[in-house]
Amino acid sequence: MVSQGSSPSLLEALSSDFLACKICLEQLQVPKTLPCLHTYCQDCLAQLAEGGRLRCPECRESVPLPPAGVVAFKTNFFVNGLLDLVKARAGGDLRAGKPACALCPLMGGASAGGPATARCLDCADDLCQACADGHRCTRQTHSHRVVDLVGYRAGWYDEEARERQAAQCPQHPGEALRFLCQPCSQLLCRECRLDPHLDHPCLPLAEAVRARRPGLEELLAGVDNNLAELEATRLAEKEALARLREQASKVVTQVEEAAERVLRALLAQKQEVLGQLRAHVEAAEEAARERLGELEGREQVAREAAAFARRVLSLGREAEILSLEGAIAQRLRQLQGCPWVPGAAPCQLPQLELHPGLLDKNCHLLRLSFEEQQPQDSKKDGAQSQGGDATQPQSRDGVQTPDQDREDGAKTPKEGRAQTPQEDGGTQARGGGRSNKKRKFKGRLKSISREPSPAPGPNLEGSGLLPRPIFFCTFPTRMPGDKRAPRITGLCPFGSREILVADEQNRALKRFSLNGDYRGAVPVPEGCSPCSVAALQDAVAFSAAARLYLINHNGEVQWRRALSLCQASHAVAAMPSGDRVAVSVSGHVEVYNMEGSLATRFIPGGKANRGLRALVFLTTSPQGHFVGSDWQQNSLVVCDGLGQVVGEYRGPGLHGCQPGSVSVDKKGYIFLTLREVNKVVILDPKGSLLGDFLTAYHGLEKPRVTTMVDGRYLVVSLSNGTIHVFRVRPLDS
Repeated sequence: MVSQGSSPSLLEALSSDFLACKICLEQLQVPKTLPCLHTYCQDCLAQLAEGGRLRCPECRESVPLPPAGVVAFKTNFFVNGLLDLVKARAGGDLRAGKPACALCPLMGGASAGGPATARCLDCADDLCQACADGHRCTRQTHSHRVVDLVGYRAGWYDEEARERQAAQCPQHPGEALRFLCQPCSQLLCRECRLDPHLDHPCLPLAEAVRARRPGLEELLAGVDNNLAELEATRLAEKEALARLREQASKVVTQVEEAAERVLRALLAQKQEVLGQLRAHVEAAEEAARERLGELEGREQVAREAAAFARRVLSLGREAEILSLEGAIAQRLRQLQGCPWVPGAAPCQLPQLELHPGLLDKNCHLLRLSFEEQQPQDSKKDGAQSQGGDATQPQSRDGVQTPDQDREDGAKTPKEGRAQTPQEDGGTQARGGGRSNKKRKFKGRLKSISREPSPAPGPNLEGSGLLPRPIFFCTFPTRMPGDKRAPRITGLCPFGSREILVADEQNRALKRFSLNGDYRGAVPVPEGCSPCSVAALQDAVAFSAAARLYLINHNGEVQWRRALSLCQASHAVAAMPSGDRVAVSVSGHVEVYNMEGSLATRFIPGGKANRGLRALVFLTTSPQGHFVGSDWQQNSLVVCDGLGQVVGEYRGPGLHGCQPGSVSVDKKGYIFLTLREVNKVVILDPKGSLLGDFLTAYHGLEKPRVTTMVDGRYLVVSLSNGTIHVFRVRPLDS
């Protein structure tokens, strides 16, 4: 349930942006209220009128324009009353010069009023000391409340001044509105009461408010109930989406495990089923996002209308409440009468069924089925009602297996083999009494990924299938002290199961565990914005601008070296021995030892390639090779310690993208980031493409840099500062 909104205070209404026009962002002038209860300046609304209709800038509701124009919309007396109070409080700076008395000029012979020191809350006039004393001594004004002007300007008497405010009749200046004509629903002063409404039954304002307040409060309670239902539905949608993603992740794991037990000839079918799953999940997520957007929009509209009504009922004068009563009641009825009706069926959870058959081109080893989600309470009830049935059991993670022992109802999953079509048919026949909630894909769904995955190359021959990712965790890198959103430009392993994150935007080197626990930061020199980073023995090397720094864990600079100014960024990588650091500089690679001396320098491919290479990303392999992303050749290059190229890839598997960050696992497999297509592809140690490793389906959205921790955890940072961690499952496990 949504908790009932608390009544706003007068101070909150005066100090918040409630009195500001959302169009011109200035204080409201001639406030007019639309049927949706949003209030704007009359002149601002006139500029939005088009084609006989007007669209509210906040809730986007279109309302018809009255024949007389925007001037015919209801004047917001409630806002006018608050504005009068604000203007009276801000009527001049007392330190610059006290305002003049309002009564002195009215007395004969006085050309200008004296300095005001007090204010009459009933007359709304500033008074000098003499007039204030006389104000208390006349028959007509002796009961008026006269207060100190300084305290009034400071807001000490806001509540009291608000109580004594009276709405003025727009047709008879100086006359306060005192009555409500019941047949006409119009506010009247004494002059209005004597002419056209003389024979109409009229009520004093206080009595009219007492009669009509319960109806408005009942409508407001109904909208509060609608808000509770909207919030509950929105939370249910999010939970359903979370369950969908969790189940989809399990199904991905099932698909991968099943595919590892078959020959390479079935890999194409595995890719087809994963494409079906991606298509379903992405379509379901899109539909859920649309429903959530509509829910949030309707919830916001209802919440704002309820807040306005509650504020008017709490702070409005009788005349103000009655003047807005019709509009508020109409809007609350409209909102109360529009319950949320889901526009689409709940998300269907994918389930995996194994149907082994002949290993030919028409064989479908893997097949997806989808099951509609049920509320948690319904699932519990269904489990209790079916507790004694001999229904088809499910093994862990939703893979269905047939019954093995039908005599005593024992449920034992069959290990080592999949369900055959004959068993599947028998199971369905036995469960004919139950409603079949599963639907199978009879045709093939086309994958909706941006680019086709390249076919596995010859390097898979005799080595089984690809290493596969197992999701480990995800966490943000923005910390409370950050002034800007993180921009991760470098990652490296830092000790056991720890990573070091270079946040260029916040000029920080942050330490995180693989579980996402923040471990503090390594101090950097003043004014440095770390770009690429590498951890060495008890030291950290990083590039910033056109310099290479080596610092200890306390941030003390050991040495710095100037790099080429013609390169925007310089990639840094630690050598496998941990006592040297490599950096890419203007097409060649320089290697420095712990003392800062240049150990070696080479151009990938030799001097014949001088000026033809631009390694934007660089890493090293456990075998001692250098692996880099060459943006000038648009390729991935692998070279040995002497600079001889041992492998290079620039084929169609790059999808026309510039190669991004590179990482290498303990067996030498290369993981290359393709940021434009949201992928991480895998290559063998010599640079031959093997296939996709991570895609947008795994949560990649503009991946930026990667690193390998302990040779088996791939850490991927996204452009929004989020980090995903995947465990790399090798082929032989």
